[in-house]
Amino acid sequence: MAGSPAFLVEVLLGGVATGLMYSLVALGFVLIFKASGVFNFAQGVMVLFAALTLVGLMERGVPVAVALIVTMAVMVGLAFLIERVVLRPLVNQEAIILFMATIGLNFFLEGFGEMLWGANVKKLDVGIPDRSFIVAGVQINQLEMSAAATSAVMVAVLAVFFQRTRIGRALRAVADDHEAALSIGIPLKTIWIIVWSVAGLVAIVAGIMWGAKSGVQFSLSLVALKALPVLILGGFTSVPGAIVGGLIVSSAKKSSSACDDDDRHATGCATRDRRRGGAGRGVAS
Repeated sequence: MAGSPAFLVEVLLGGVATGLMYSLVALGFVLIFKASGVFNFAQGVMVLFAALTLVGLMERGVPVAVALIVTMAVMVGLAFLIERVVLRPLVNQEAIILFMATIGLNFFLEGFGEMLWGANVKKLDVGIPDRSFIVAGVQINQLEMSAAATSAVMVAVLAVFFQRTRIGRALRAVADDHEAALSIGIPLKTIWIIVWSVAGLVAIVAGIMWGAKSGVQFSLSLVALKALPVLILGGFTSVPGAIVGGLIVSSAKKSSSACDDDDRHATGCATRDRRRGGAGRGVAS
């Protein structure tokens, strides 16, 4: 029954699960924007490319563990190439030029992925059955909960990495002030490579989770567009804000099916204009 407590709990759980998955995609944007000030329009297609590479290798008989390791190597290598070949020559250029470069990268990776792995929808089997079970009258989807748990662990690991490790502190220093970071000996170019590599690894996890949930298809890259309201609410430089924004957006989506995508995006833009700092403002990032 729509108004029953069990239904409300079910909606809440679904919103939290999907929200954590949106947050994972949004984190890829946040990491790169924090370190370099670049809005990486290609983050969505990086999620797609990671999923395509993994499922493509598995379809060719490569064991899952080996396919995952190879995919990780591919994404780290791709991140290195993007930083060296695409972004480094554009250092100190206008932000719009860097943004346009990531748009071009988006189209290139889509075409390259289609050439390598084909355009058909692929099923990604991660060994977790896509079935539901009932607990205290609440329907729980096993795959969604597993994806949410994995996303939560990844988000927590990243939060600890940036708050507690030397590299994380260096990245935060770079995000605060590039020139000050350079003056104390922090190598910006090395930090940028690390950040892009971490964003590539985040794309793998996001690609696996979304690919297992919806199938690996080229529309998977559009999940990044759905993560934009998360960034608007959470702020483009706040890791905690990305998490909070994901939970807010997804919970609102789950609880109000009458609200279409255009209305949600319009609401997100209005919220951006009113609260430019985002939900992550004032929260340690």
